[in-house]
Amino acid sequence: MHELSPNTRTVGFLINPEVPDLEAQTTRAQAAARSLGLALQVVNARAEDDFEAAFVALAEQHAGALLVGGDEFLISQSARIAELAARHKLPTLAGLRVFPARGGLASYGASLAEALHQAGLYVGRILNGNKPADLPVVQATKFELVINLKTAKALGLTVPPLLLATADEVIE
Repeated sequence: MHELSPNTRTVGFLINPEVPDLEAQTTRAQAAARSLGLALQVVNARAEDDFEAAFVALAEQHAGALLVGGDEFLISQSARIAELAARHKLPTLAGLRVFPARGGLASYGASLAEALHQAGLYVGRILNGNKPADLPVVQATKFELVINLKTAKALGLTVPPLLLATADEVIE
């Protein structure tokens, strides 16, 4: 997000306060913002009615970009979040490729296809007699960057050529 919106000084972080790992997500986002010399403004949305107020709060805090936390509810609302981000001219990044596919600016996160492949391997091992407790924990090793150029143009952003070249998918 810092490369897509380099002049941003305050970044919003939209989270669902009902998420079990909320504290870990927030701590990581705060550390990342701090390392770049940015302020982080956390806003909550636990229901569809919360989005308008969250975006008003972001505008009041002069947020120049938005990160969307990763949870099922926010993912299910990605089209609504993308629409509000466009209305508020707020570059927005989420963790799953469904977000830019529904109009958001970009996503960067673990490959869902790779995660499903790993899950299938685990199931195969279990079906072959391995005990789940004996299987190692596998972390994501493949990450995907998806950029929606149509949204970037609507926001008046120029996507750096190197970022475009490294993107796994560019939506035009």
